[in-house]
Amino acid sequence: MSEIKVDIKTKKDPEQSVEESQRLKMTGSEDSQDEKRIPASRKDVEDEIEYLEVNSAEQSSAEGSEQTENSSLEEAISDQDKVMVRLESELEAKEKEISELKSQIDELKDKFLRVLADMDNLRKRTAREKEEFKEYALSEVFKELLPIIDNFERALKTPDHTDGKTLREGIELIYRMLLNFLARHGVKPIELQDKRFDPAFHHALASEESEEVSEPQIEEELQKGYLINDRLLRPAMVKVLVPKKN
Repeated sequence: MSEIKVDIKTKKDPEQSVEESQRLKMTGSEDSQDEKRIPASRKDVEDEIEYLEVNSAEQSSAEGSEQTENSSLEEAISDQDKVMVRLESELEAKEKEISELKSQIDELKDKFLRVLADMDNLRKRTAREKEEFKEYALSEVFKELLPIIDNFERALKTPDHTDGKTLREGIELIYRMLLNFLARHGVKPIELQDKRFDPAFHHALASEESEEVSEPQIEEELQKGYLINDRLLRPAMVKVLVPKKN
């Protein structure tokens, strides 16, 4: 920085005294010395101003950086708060869903136990009814047989001096009663048709070769067979004629 020189020129006034002139010169000399000290003071002031400006700029930069950091921190905190709110909301929804599922499980478990108890009761009741059926299912059948037994007892009480015709008529009556009884329950005798042997309904107790037949035929029925509702109840026992071997 260039020094500022102050040159004070005094203008002589005729009216001024010599003393005033000297005083003015002395004052000018003092002012000149003060002016010589001005450059150093001004430099210090400028340096101080520059320092203050630098400090102010640094402080402004620091404040700006701090504000930026504070803003970033606030944004991060805000984002975390949003995430926490979302997670809490999802957690509440999951807890509600779990609670509903537990309720459904308890309800299904209760229904399952009820069904299991009903099935056990049904099994026990079915077993009991089955036993009762075995014991009493034939009650009606036996009840229908009782009149036939009564007739047998009456036949046995017939006096010995009664002729055979009366006894035979009584036995035939009982026989017809038995056939009617069996028919009411779907039982009927197997009828021989053209004496053709059918192994599905006939059981050959004896066989005899014959030149008169070309295929097995029934010669004699030894014991009658019966069907129950068109199903074989007992096969007929027969004697069979078979073709003679050459």
